[in-house]
Amino acid sequence: MKSNKGKGLIGLIFALVMVGVFGYFGFTTMGDIKLGLDLAGGVSITYQAKADKPSAEDMKDTIYKLQQRVQNYSTEAEVYQEGDNRINVDIPGVSDANAILEELGKPGSLTFTDETGKTILNGNQVATAKPVIADENGMKKYMVDLTFTEEGKKIFGEATTKNVGKRIAIVYDSKIYSNPVVQEPITQGQCQISGMDSYEEAETLASTIRIGSLSLELEELRSNVVGAKLGQEAISTSLKAGAIGFGIVAIFMLIVYLIPGLASVIALSIYVGIILILLAAFEVTLTLPGVAGIILSIGMAVDANVIIFTRIKEEIGSGKVVKTAIQTGFSKALSAIVDGNVTTLIAAAVLFWRGSGSVKGFASTLAIGIVLSMFTALFITRFVLGRLFLLGIENPKFYGSKKDNKTIDFLSKRKIWFACSLAVILVGFVGLYLNQSQTGSILNYSMEFKGGTSTNVTFNEDMSLDQISSKVVPLVEEVTQDTDVQTQKVAGTNEVIIKTKTLTVEERKSLNKSMVDNFKVESEKITAESISGAISKEMKRDAVVAMIIATICMLLYIWFRFKDIRFAGSAVLALVHDVLVVLTFYALFKWSVGSTFIACMLTIVGYSINATIVIFDRIRENLKTLNRLELSEIVNISITQTFTRSLNTSFTTFVMVFVLYLMGVSSIREFALPLMVGIICGTYSSVCITGSLWYVLSLNKNKKSQKGKTAAKKQIK
Repeated sequence: MKSNKGKGLIGLIFALVMVGVFGYFGFTTMGDIKLGLDLAGGVSITYQAKADKPSAEDMKDTIYKLQQRVQNYSTEAEVYQEGDNRINVDIPGVSDANAILEELGKPGSLTFTDETGKTILNGNQVATAKPVIADENGMKKYMVDLTFTEEGKKIFGEATTKNVGKRIAIVYDSKIYSNPVVQEPITQGQCQISGMDSYEEAETLASTIRIGSLSLELEELRSNVVGAKLGQEAISTSLKAGAIGFGIVAIFMLIVYLIPGLASVIALSIYVGIILILLAAFEVTLTLPGVAGIILSIGMAVDANVIIFTRIKEEIGSGKVVKTAIQTGFSKALSAIVDGNVTTLIAAAVLFWRGSGSVKGFASTLAIGIVLSMFTALFITRFVLGRLFLLGIENPKFYGSKKDNKTIDFLSKRKIWFACSLAVILVGFVGLYLNQSQTGSILNYSMEFKGGTSTNVTFNEDMSLDQISSKVVPLVEEVTQDTDVQTQKVAGTNEVIIKTKTLTVEERKSLNKSMVDNFKVESEKITAESISGAISKEMKRDAVVAMIIATICMLLYIWFRFKDIRFAGSAVLALVHDVLVVLTFYALFKWSVGSTFIACMLTIVGYSINATIVIFDRIRENLKTLNRLELSEIVNISITQTFTRSLNTSFTTFVMVFVLYLMGVSSIREFALPLMVGIICGTYSSVCITGSLWYVLSLNKNKKSQKGKTAAKKQIK
């Protein structure tokens, strides 16, 4: 026993040291985490088209292509139109505008020409260009991989077939950047440019080609280093809210789960430290949507522990000793944890692959959190719990006991659940229709979606962020009647950028007058331009496509794992239900729909699917062990067994978001409020809807099967 106690003490000390180490390094690396434009500011570059009157189609195409280019610097970069012929590029987490301009490449004209000087194709026909390193006989070769559009593929194939052994030059703004010899016909739409002396040279050429494939020839008009949209207050309050929320969750886990709760608190502390380190290591740009991904991953990390501890309580309640209960609890919880996390991880991977902008930022933080949450729950929590047991804490009362509770008959009320859900969704559709008829938009879209007015004001004094928040913003809100005002400070100047909804001529005059009257600003130092939405139609399309693909992939995975399409179908229907219910609240209460809307919906989907998988896992298990019972009894028993887990997990995740809502600035609260609705809705749907849906589908299948058997018997007779 002394030997075991010694091992337990050493292991516990080691775990606590790890808390300190990861906590220290996590805290010290917080300053290295790249923050998005909304949290920390960055570089803002304004380009102007050289053409006098560029077409709307060319402007949209150029904006979309620029969006793809600048994502090499940050997935949270924003590109939007200003006026008729200007394009703004906002890149977060950087402070050197000149370096960005140099790396991004000077906008100009790109052509491919043969030895006679004839232009073969232009930059519009290049889809992608990226630097690569090849290893040939131990020697590194630096090259640029080119992929052409379908049109470019055909033209380049014909040109290289005619010019084998000759040179085709890549010319940018009348300067030859590369003049390679054509070795063979290139007909597959891809080629490589070799001969670079370093990776940096290859990267420069690739960025030159990328920027040169824009539909319009651009020139730099201005570049600035700008401050955060949300300000320092948003960062500090979010950090405080996160710390307080985590503290409440830790106390809850200790009270409800005792010794296992202590193990989870230690494991979760290590988890938080590691995730901060990984965010810095992978150079993930953290924005408000990224915070949503972290909140969800923390909720899932807690959930994994709750699933395990519930299982341990059940095993102790069935009469097993603590050591066996711990081993069996982890073993039985494994499938639910893996399936739930893998399902969400699939969605994150698809969203990162197909999404853009804030969707990618959300997906990257969520993916890191999911992998880490599984690791901490299955390994660190198990290690710490084992060390605590070896210390001699073997009394079952310190681990809790859960005997079979009275089964709640959820299925008997399934018609009520379905009716309530359909009623709420129907009200939502009515709300969307009324909004469309009254305002012309089904939802209250913010400037990220529909654009607005950008007003640049040069004050007579250097306004601090606090002064801008406390004096300028309230005045702008009063004059414009806009509650979604965004401000940014241009570093090194007295200039402040104020972004609002689209203002009429009279509203612009009123705003200018209020600036002059209240801050003695010179009227000629106030300029205003209309700006397009930072979330383009293409970005919205990418997000929708990503969601559809992710849903299909999740459906296929659940079908594969549960060997029953009814499980997958029920889960997807529940996801649609949750999204529509939250959309109802957006419609009825006219909540602002901005860049965080997409991340909010994705968070709800991830949370809901995880909760659903836990219940389905229990149904799958009980179908094998309780097959003598009626199907309705099995479903009711399964939901009842996981009911406490559903409530506890929802509570811990809700607390994290609720504290953020209470302490956050207005833009943070607009983001947290729908999340809270989504958490409640996700809990309701997983407990009341999914099991009932699966039962109804199974019942119908059994009836059809029974009818088929009866018909067969009649034919035999």
